[in-house]
Amino acid sequence: MTPTNPGALVLRPAISRSGLGLGLALLSAASFSTSGSFARSLAEVGWSPGAAVAARVSAAAVMLAIPGLLAMRGQWGSLRKSGMMVVLYGLIAVAGGQVCYFNAIEHLAVGVALLLEYLGTVLVVAWMWLRHGHKPRRLTVVGSAVAMLGLALVLDLTGDTRVDLVGVLWALGGAIGLAGYFVLSGSGDSDVPPVALASGGMTVGAVALFGLGAVGALPMTARFSSVELAGRQVSWLVPVVGLSLVAAAIAYVAGIGATRRLGPRLASFVGLTEVLFAVLFAWLFLGELPTGIQLAGGALIVLGVALVRMDEVQPAQAEASVAIEPLPAS
Repeated sequence: MTPTNPGALVLRPAISRSGLGLGLALLSAASFSTSGSFARSLAEVGWSPGAAVAARVSAAAVMLAIPGLLAMRGQWGSLRKSGMMVVLYGLIAVAGGQVCYFNAIEHLAVGVALLLEYLGTVLVVAWMWLRHGHKPRRLTVVGSAVAMLGLALVLDLTGDTRVDLVGVLWALGGAIGLAGYFVLSGSGDSDVPPVALASGGMTVGAVALFGLGAVGALPMTARFSSVELAGRQVSWLVPVVGLSLVAAAIAYVAGIGATRRLGPRLASFVGLTEVLFAVLFAWLFLGELPTGIQLAGGALIVLGVALVRMDEVQPAQAEASVAIEPLPAS
């Protein structure tokens, strides 16, 4: 029996793969968005940014150690081949990006710091163009502009917008870390499983952070007392576990899987939904209702992501249609 639509058979696996990628990207963004609430509770009782990040990364490394080792059974050759990439991932995407952002919010309003950090999505587009020759098409350029405008509205920068040069530099360092996260996560040269890459990156990041702390280059201050979280007094372990399990282990593994399915460019734009999830969680757990401007900004982010997604899908559909040849009549 001759299929009525051979093209559907060719495109279905790709569509299924991208659908899973979008789901993982949204899970990653939602998980990352919880870090602000957990980190704030620790900072209010005297935890330094370095100590909070080190606790987050080292605990996540322990949690992912066994799953990472199990995932590498029979694939140790790929780890040796991608060793430098794993090290760079740990230094840039894990330790560097987080330390830069946590230091940025000590000098800048959170909204300003986030906006500067998310310039990393633009850096991803530039990297894919300069390094791989993937010149952005019109829809990607328009989608980028729409998404960044939406991000500015969601962050509602009409309030405290003080600018500090040191904070700006830290935030731009965070943007480089964010771009490195998406580029390295989507590296097509690596066969290291996502959970193993996250585990290795966390281990490298933890060693680097504690090494900097040991020589006094990174202040490490922590107080092991009760903290306030969602209006309740809880043990300091609660936000640390939340930071390491939800906002690190789950977020990074899901993010790596998403980026390998969607590519660094599209995954970075879907990652902008982290801000929407952060607003949603603030509404649910802290009673902070989003404003009309924030809701409008959220709609623009979704529109921008949709435009970039359309730009990714159209060439794939065109290539598939060219590859399909009509079957001979039977």
